[in-house]
Amino acid sequence: MLFKFKSKATSDLIMLEPDARVLLKMMLGDDPVKGIVLAKDLPATIAKLESALAQESAKDERSKAHLRATSADLENPEEGDFLQTVQFSQRAAPMLQMLKRCVTDNADLMWGV
Repeated sequence: MLFKFKSKATSDLIMLEPDARVLLKMMLGDDPVKGIVLAKDLPATIAKLESALAQESAKDERSKAHLRATSADLENPEEGDFLQTVQFSQRAAPMLQMLKRCVTDNADLMWGV
């Protein structure tokens, strides 16, 4: 299933359901299938999302450090390069850009399936 985020300030943002649900939980504490965030509530929503992404990034770094330490025991250290994955903060970047543009243009954010 796809989630479509809309605003008068930007073009549509389409995301796969798993990523969209995680973002909505970070932003709102819930993951409704349809909804709206009013322009006046967007600064607080951005702050929540940025805070959650910072926590997620710190958790990812701790996990990578642990995996690097355990992969140091491998005979071939290059085998530890499998750690190159897409971080969730990279997946969330378009949403953050959209939210900030909505704040600038005083526009609401809406989404649905």
